[in-house]
Amino acid sequence: MVAHAEQDRLGGTLFLENGLRFDGIGFGAPGRRVGEVVFTTGMVGYPESLTDPSFRGQLLTFTYPLLGNYGVPPADARDRDGLPLLESEGIQVRGVLVRGTTKPHHHTSARSLEHWLEQEGVPGLRGIDTRRLTEHLRAEGVVRGVLDVRPRDDRPEDAELADAIRRAPTYADERFVEEVVPRRPALLERDGGPLVAVLDCGIKMSILRALLDRGVSVLRLPYDHEVPTRWEGRRVAGLVVGNGPGDPVQLRPTIEELGRPSNRERPTLGICLGQQLLALARGGTTFKLKYGHRGQNKTVLFPDGRGMIVSENHGYAVDPASLAGSDLRPWATNPDDGTLEGIRDERGRILALQGHPEGHPGPQEAGFVFDEFVAKLRRRA
Repeated sequence: MVAHAEQDRLGGTLFLENGLRFDGIGFGAPGRRVGEVVFTTGMVGYPESLTDPSFRGQLLTFTYPLLGNYGVPPADARDRDGLPLLESEGIQVRGVLVRGTTKPHHHTSARSLEHWLEQEGVPGLRGIDTRRLTEHLRAEGVVRGVLDVRPRDDRPEDAELADAIRRAPTYADERFVEEVVPRRPALLERDGGPLVAVLDCGIKMSILRALLDRGVSVLRLPYDHEVPTRWEGRRVAGLVVGNGPGDPVQLRPTIEELGRPSNRERPTLGICLGQQLLALARGGTTFKLKYGHRGQNKTVLFPDGRGMIVSENHGYAVDPASLAGSDLRPWATNPDDGTLEGIRDERGRILALQGHPEGHPGPQEAGFVFDEFVAKLRRRA
């Protein structure tokens, strides 16, 4: 770990609701944040993880012990379609927990991780035993915690931190989706291809790029917007529901929209939260995982015997037993815990994967899911 003298004036404390405390060195912005404490097992991709809207409201622990070696892109970095180069317009996590940080050594870096967090008002804590913290979360499950970063000579007392957690709303009670979705529709054109509507619940930019790069035009809609049959004279050929934060049962407008007869007839792709919402729209149920699936090394098994490694970031899953009597069928499973990783419908309209087939960050082995969906669009267009 490389010391950062200008930042070492800050102390930092993570206090969990069950009384476990970690003291270390603060970096980024001073402040106090309460949120769910979760962990991700990825070795790379920290800028993408920090800007993933699915992490909204959470204190993110990185199990890889060293962050910051390739820095952060410029704040105004955009792709050819005008989308942010990272997964959203800014950092989405409430706080960052890491064993150590280092200075960047990369030709595309415009700023360090520490300065990025400071610019966006996000506190960070380094120098703690993240292995112990991760093992605790795996054993006890996700817990709420408070991250407090302030001058090193002003350490907070346990009682003060415990009271801050008690006074804060629970994760399930917060409406994170309202903070991460667009307020109005936007059209992204690519090569005059078939037009697909995206119900945006906090979707990653790389999912939109995966569609655009396959010659699909995207109509990006707020999560509670009605999906039109036509837009500016063009037929809306299909529907995508991607990832996003929070408890899926909160998104009643999206669930009801997905259940409309007109949307049941469209080719539909669900990713992560999108899979959960599609199941809920068919009468299924979801449940909260003990500590979630977050990382770039999650295994998915398909019925034909294929096994793939995918990137994932979710804390809820679909109960496969709840799909009995619906037109949805289990398609893929997680061999580690048996949870449902994919669903399809009997008529071939719906295709959904719990993982992130675009693989940013992470592997792109499951990119065939986009190819299959786009093929359905072109047959219908």
